[in-house]
Formats: sequence, structure tokens, C-alpha cells
Amino acid sequence: MAKRRRPAPDRSSYLNHRSRSEVIRAPDGSRVRELMHPSHHAIERMSVAEAEVEPGHSTRLHRHPIAEEVYHILDGAGVMDLDGERFAVVPGDIIRIAPGQAHRIETKSEAPLRFLCICQPAYRDEDTEFVDPVAPNENESEA
Repeated sequence: MAKRRRPAPDRSSYLNHRSRSEVIRAPDGSRVRELMHPSHHAIERMSVAEAEVEPGHSTRLHRHPIAEEVYHILDGAGVMDLDGERFAVVPGDIIRIAPGQAHRIETKSEAPLRFLCICQPAYRDEDTEFVDPVAPNENESEA
């Protein structure tokens, strides 16, 4: 007699795969996939997103008054601007961004700069203040 398989449990609230996360244009100009966020998953106090900045582009200079943020560089190379200090970043680098620190990241490689953004508390557009008056590359069409 064939053994009956139990239905697979629904893991959608606490298990996600990158391919199931929609790519959106973030207010800072990067392309973002929300990998784990309280609005969609069983995570309460933080969020994890994958961001990508195209070659020759940068995010807008901004700060988060409430959230602490960590960038983990996955691919590409760039320059991080953190409260006026500029330094090179490469895959494997991890950058801590304190609440209120102005920051932006610029791609300096021929390939896109791809990195994880981990925020605590979870990312919210309302917790983003732009320091620069104009978005970089704003006259370019969306790709």
C-alpha cells in the first residue's frame, strides 16, 4: 500500500526565496528586493532587503533617524559615504550605519553593486530623510 504524504506546511510567513521578492525602485534610487519584512513575513523587529545600484550610479544621500542599518556587500565594488567619510567597499565588507548618520553608496565597478540591507527596526519610508535636494540620475528613464 502506498504511503500517504502529509501536506507540506505553509512556510510562507517565515521562509522566503529571493525569486519570490518583487524588485522595486526605492526612494534612494536603488533597486530593492524585500527579502524579509514584517509586512509580509513572520519577522517582527527588523527587515532584510537586497539592494542593487547600477554602474556609474549612487543612492541619494539620506539618513534614518530611528533605524540602525547594516550593509553587507555581496557583488561589485563601490564607495561608501558615511557622514562625510568616504571609503572603498568590496564583497565581504560589512558597514554599520547608526541612526541619524547620513549615507550613500556609489558603484565603481563595471557590474552592479549588490548588497544586503539589514534594518532594525524594520525599514519604513517614513524613517528616511533625504539630505541632498535632488535624486541622482533623476533625468534618466527607468530600466
